[in-house]
Parts: sequence; structure tokens; C-alpha cells
Amino acid sequence: MKITEVNTDELPEDGGERFNRLIFEKSPYLRQHAENPIAWYPWGEAAFTRARAEHKPLFLSIGYATCHWCHVMAEESFTAPEVAALLNRDFIAIKVDREERPDIDGFYMQVCQTLTGGGGWPLTIIMTPDRAPFFAGTYFPKTSQGGHPGLMELLKAIADLWALDPMRLKESASEIIASVSARAARAPEASSAMPDQTIFVAAHDLLARQFDQVNGGFGEAPKFPIPHQLLFLLCSWRITRQESTLAMVTKTLSALRRGGIYDQIGFGLHRYSTDRNYLVPHFEKMLYDQALFSLACLEGFQVTGDQEFSSTAREIFSYVERELTDPAGGFYSAEDADSEGVEGKFYLWSTAEVIALLGPKEGTRACSHYNLLDQGNFHDERSGLLTGLNIPHILTSTQDDDIESWRQRLFSARDQRIHPFKDDKILTDWNGLMIGALARGARILDDERYSVAATRSVDFIRQNLLDPQSHLLHRFRDNDAALPGYLDDYAFLVFGLLELYQATFRIEDLEWALELSRAMLTQFRAPNEHALSTSGPDHEELPIRIKEFYDGALPSGNSIALWNLVRLERLLGTGEFTQSAQALAKAIGNEALLYPSGYTMYLCGLQELLRPTGEVVIVGEPGNPDTTAMLAVINQTYNPGLVVLLRPSGAVGKTVDTIAPRVRDLPQLGGRTTCYPCLGQSCRPPVTTPEELAQILLDQ
Repeated sequence: MKITEVNTDELPEDGGERFNRLIFEKSPYLRQHAENPIAWYPWGEAAFTRARAEHKPLFLSIGYATCHWCHVMAEESFTAPEVAALLNRDFIAIKVDREERPDIDGFYMQVCQTLTGGGGWPLTIIMTPDRAPFFAGTYFPKTSQGGHPGLMELLKAIADLWALDPMRLKESASEIIASVSARAARAPEASSAMPDQTIFVAAHDLLARQFDQVNGGFGEAPKFPIPHQLLFLLCSWRITRQESTLAMVTKTLSALRRGGIYDQIGFGLHRYSTDRNYLVPHFEKMLYDQALFSLACLEGFQVTGDQEFSSTAREIFSYVERELTDPAGGFYSAEDADSEGVEGKFYLWSTAEVIALLGPKEGTRACSHYNLLDQGNFHDERSGLLTGLNIPHILTSTQDDDIESWRQRLFSARDQRIHPFKDDKILTDWNGLMIGALARGARILDDERYSVAATRSVDFIRQNLLDPQSHLLHRFRDNDAALPGYLDDYAFLVFGLLELYQATFRIEDLEWALELSRAMLTQFRAPNEHALSTSGPDHEELPIRIKEFYDGALPSGNSIALWNLVRLERLLGTGEFTQSAQALAKAIGNEALLYPSGYTMYLCGLQELLRPTGEVVIVGEPGNPDTTAMLAVINQTYNPGLVVLLRPSGAVGKTVDTIAPRVRDLPQLGGRTTCYPCLGQSCRPPVTTPEELAQILLDQ
């Protein structure tokens, strides 16, 4: 879906005849609905005041700009005058962008999961004027289909119930909030025991049972990539050296790269696969998927040396640079699944089109390479019939020199098509993940371009996403920064800053990571609690302040925060974050024990807390050949929790000495770059050659 750009200065406050109030919003998702005949409100007091004054229930619809089923519901229902008539007469309608307001989405998604056992987007909530929900669901067709209730029938039934007995619905809402509150109250806060090594074994064994031996990945369709599952398995392999563990990672990485879930022509990973074998995706591309998948590829490359994995990371970075990078340096959020109103149309090919572009001989070979069939492999969403169109995918890896030429020519032709809509809002949290991925790519792939791109994003956030008190803001779009930062903004950005420090040793990145971590603990941790809430005191009060622990498509802010706190403590050695890290690990641990494979990012941080891999202090000049050689040894070695602190010799090292006093008195030996390695639970003698350092890392 496209958004309407219009000068809003002369419009009335309700949007006028053509628009509704969403025309004044910055969110692309809200702007997509600005011409609906529904009198939408953005989330805010104006909607609640009117609902109370007119004694009407609220109809809340939550989604995001690149969500395919959000588009379907919009086209079927929200553009329909008869649906608008019902909503405008009997309800006050509110639209929320879940990516702008994760606090609102988090609470009402828990309501939906409590009532229905599931969730997703579009999220549909009906609630009292006081924001207490009494009905929840996801997508609804306009009218009843195949036993699935239709939106029009639903709206009429609820309007009748509200008119007949509103107190009954209000009592139901109170019971729902009590149920969700009780569920939230069970969040593990009071545990005194730290999980032990058995939790890692349990998580590994669960993933092994869920592993798809034929297609890679875990579980049944739909399949989400969830790269942090692979990061956890690599951590496990490092300890056990079980080949079956590594095989789960390598097969999954290869399956993702070669499947239809990966854009074989233009690069980048689609959001998830609708089938078991990664052929048919939902075609939206999210920034966070690019960041997390590239991280998994980079670590897979470190372990195996397989060039397929390093090439995939480079391809993803190329895609992000080309399509998702703002000229000022920030990264955009996503690209849509649909173009011209059809899901996937931009990405599909017929064999005739390929042969016409490449010629009969090369075109036939290219069709074979990408497994394109005359009858197609893509089915019509409604009829289920093959369309004659194909999703390119690769069944076996080949080294044909012509493949890149074919790809470039197909890419050039595809570039002339109508592109999917791009959600160009810049989110602090997702940028933090991308900063971290690029920074790690710079180290592992020895390519400074990636650290430059990461640094530009950090500088963009500093310049555009801080309020006057230097608190983070969540969203930037169209020269407007807004919304107080959430837990994920702080945690994910600190993750990126720590990775960037490891790549560039720019001390201001480490200092800012330290400052933001202190602010995070202050803002998102309530007194006498150890886990962190999604929102803080700067956010509006919701019926429940949500704490997220589960590592789903995105890792939770609490899990990333644990990883950050452990790494900061090992970098600085001051003891400042030890207690907070241990308390947070205990708080999440009780819940993670119930289903360990759903908390794999948490387990990566916990592993480093319980079994630290170590730290290396390098005393020497940045850019010095000896320093560069030492860093090359570290960057080529798979040791994901290893942290490196660079203390430049001479006066420029004073800032590092200030925030990490333990390195103050470490000298250079013989005027040469000197490494002080502490690995596992012991420190080793300092070394001055790359060969000595490589042997120590190998022996660990």
C-alpha cells in the first residue's frame, strides 16, 4: 500500500472530506489509512474523551506498514463504506502502528493470546472507553467465510451487546485485565537460584528434536528464521564440539540462503516461509531480519570457513546499503510484501520472461539454476492454482561463472518494475541491531566499509534521536523524532555500540554504551524488581506494564540487556554491573526453564555469565601493523563472547584508563604491541606476537 503525501497545513482537525485524522501522523502505516472512510483516530486522549462522552466502545486495529494481511483487511473492510458506516456509528476507531508503539501492542497482544491462545497482525481489539479490552482477535474477513466470523457481523453483534448490557462487557473487560495481570504477576522475579548448565542441554535437546533433517530449520510451517537459535547452537558447539550441533546450523543457514525465502536476485531475507522447505515466503523484508541473519552467517563463517556464509553476509549488507539506508545514515524499517496490490509480484518470474531477457541458451540454463518451471511454483492465494510464475531458489550449489551475470541482468530488468512500498521510518532499536551486525562484519570480513556504515547510523541517532535531556527517542521520519525510547531502543543500541567499539575502538561508543546502560537500568527497572519493563516512566500508563522475556522473531530486550551487562562488566572490570546481570539472569531463568529453546538469546548471555570466554587487553597504537596483526588473529577466531579493550599507548589512553581503571598500569613490553589475555577463569602471561596469541586462543 502507498501513502498519500499532502500539505496538511490547511486541513481541518478531522482531516476534512477526503481524509481522516491519520493524515496528520508521521507513521507510514497510519498514513496508509488516511483516506479510509472510517473516522480513524490515532491513539490518544482525543479518542478516549469522545468515547466516554458518547458512551461508545473503542475499536482498536494494530498493524504495520509492510504487513500483508493488514493490507488484505484494509482492502476488504477498511475501504468499504458499509464497514465504515458501522464503525463510525457505533464505535470510536483507533489505528496504532505496532512498530511505533510496542508498549500498546505488547499489552493488547497479551490480551489476544490470553483470550484466543494465539496472536498476530492485524490485531483487532474492542474495548471500553477506559481502554479495558473485552474482545480480541486478528484478521477478520469483511463477511463470514468458511466458518470464520466476518467483521460486519462481529461489529453488529458487539454493538447490540453494548446497547443491551454494557455493564456485562465492562465486567468481562475487568476479568480479562485481571487474568492478564495474574499472568504478568507470574513473571519470575523472586528466584534466588541461578540456572545451571542443565538449561543449555535442555534447550539444545529441544531444538534437536524440532530440527527438520530434510529442509533445515525447526518445527513445522510457517517457519521463521530466528537466527539467535543458530547463535545459541554455535555457542553450544563450541563447548561440546558435537558435529550434529554444527550440522543443524550449517544446514539451516544454507537452506535459508538457497530457498525462496531469500531474494536470489536482489538479496535480503524475507520475513518468514509459509512452507517447510523455505520456498514460499511472505515477501516483506524487515531490517531486523537482515541484521540477525547476517550475524548468524558471520559466526557460521568463522566456525566453518564456508565462503557461502561470508558471501551471504556481504550480500545482505549490499541490500541494506542499496534499499534501506537513508542518505543521512540511518536505516529504514522494511519493504512491503506487496506491489501493485499483489503479494510477491515484484519478485516473481515466468520462464518465458527469463528466456526473453537472457536469450534461449543462457535463459534455459538460468531457469534450471533458479529452478523456474513453465507451470510455475507460486500458487494463487485464493484459488490455490499455479500461476505460471516462479520464486527463484537454488537446490544445489554450483560454481558456474555465468550465474552472477544472469543475476545482474535479471536484477536490472526487475528494477524497472513497480517496487514494493518502503517503510522509511527509522527506529532506534532496529538500527542498533544493524549497527551491531555491520560492525561485526567489519571485523570478521576485514572490510572497513561496514564499520563506516555502522558509525554513520550511530552518528545519525546521536544527532536526531535524542531529546533535550539526552534520553533516546524511538522513531524518526520526515524530519520528526518522537516517542520516548523503549527498553529495546536502549538494549539494542547498546548492543550495536559494543560491537562497534570492538571494530573501531572509538572510545565515545564505549562511553555512550556505558551511559545508556545506566539510564536503562534506572528507567526500566522498578524498585524491588530485577527484570526490565518494555516501557518506563516517560511512557503513558497502560493497565499493565509489560515485561518481555521470550526470544521470538526478535530477541527480547531483557535478553539483549543481559548480554550487554555481562560484556560491559568484562570490558570495564569495575563490578558495577555484576549484581544487575546476575539478578536479571535469575529473573528470566525460571520462565526459560519451562521452554528453554524459546529463550536462546537469553541463553547466549547466560552462557557468558556462567562460563565466561574471556577478555583481551591490547596495549598498542591503533593502525600499527603489530596491533592490526593481533586483532586479525582475534577476529578470525570464533569466540563470540570474547571482549577486547584497546589501550592506546601514550597520552591518548587516559580516557580508557578512566572508565576501565584495571588497564591503567599495563605496559607495552619492549616497545611492541602487547596482549594481556584472560580466558576462562585465568589470566595468561602477556604476549607480543600474533603467533603466541593464536596459540592461546586455540588452546582455550
